[in-house]
Amino acid sequence: MNKNIFDRLSTVIIVFISTILINFISSIYFNPIFLAGVLFLTFIKILKREYYYSAFFLAIAMLFIELNNGFKPFSLILLTCFIYSFIVPYIKRIISYSQLNEYLYILTFYIGFTIIYILNNSFSNELFFTIFINIVIDFLIVGLMI
Repeated sequence: MNKNIFDRLSTVIIVFISTILINFISSIYFNPIFLAGVLFLTFIKILKREYYYSAFFLAIAMLFIELNNGFKPFSLILLTCFIYSFIVPYIKRIISYSQLNEYLYILTFYIGFTIIYILNNSFSNELFFTIFINIVIDFLIVGLMI
């Protein structure tokens, strides 16, 4: 089994604290979904390794993002579990280049996040610009973490 940066509890704690702090501060000024893709990817890696105590902290961070955006509680966690159960195995089976998979997971998560956001709130061009910027930032962060 390969070791990666997600095996350390300190990484999970840093992702947990930074996600909550950044989304708490940014909720005052704009749409607070920063680091949601990194949180999603970390949650998938933790579930794959069966570190359920760490998954609890990441679920709390996702719950904070949900409540901050006005979503129903546990909607992002259900989206994450759906993507992990159904879409991730399909992407693994179809795509042979494994380094691309993490980026596709994040892109799939943000597509689902956008659908949930549009169902709960109104549609705007600012939403797509914010999500595009968040995708680029999350791709850069994931590129540094792999």
